[in-house]
Amino acid sequence: MAKTYRVGAGTKFINGVFGVMTRLGRGKSYRHILTVRGRKTGEPRSTPVDVMRNGDQRWLVAAYGVSNWVRNARVAGEVQLARGRYRETLRVVEVAPEESVPVLRQYLREVPITRAYFDVTLESTDEQFVAEASRHPVFRLISD
Repeated sequence: MAKTYRVGAGTKFINGVFGVMTRLGRGKSYRHILTVRGRKTGEPRSTPVDVMRNGDQRWLVAAYGVSNWVRNARVAGEVQLARGRYRETLRVVEVAPEESVPVLRQYLREVPITRAYFDVTLESTDEQFVAEASRHPVFRLISD
């Protein structure tokens, strides 16, 4: 059974550390700060995220489930990614569960710290990953 993501004092502290490191351009190269307009307030909301890359394609994976950034991105249709001095505004398109399988596999390989939040493993079948996709939406990032 996968763990449920809870935002407590420890999580806020760790996100703060990762946020500072990422804003300085330090740490894993896939880590970025995602900023998206809040669906209710319209105010910008930011959180650290991991961007998967395969060739010229990039994806966001909701490793901790359907969180506020996921809901906000669905409504806004675009996000801003930042890392160090780099800033980019991108459109987001949620992909079908079948299309998300290779991205989710890559995510589990490259970001092992989040594996406890998934009910699949690297050895799971594609069908099991498809079933898991509803809990971990994947978004294609599209630059204009």
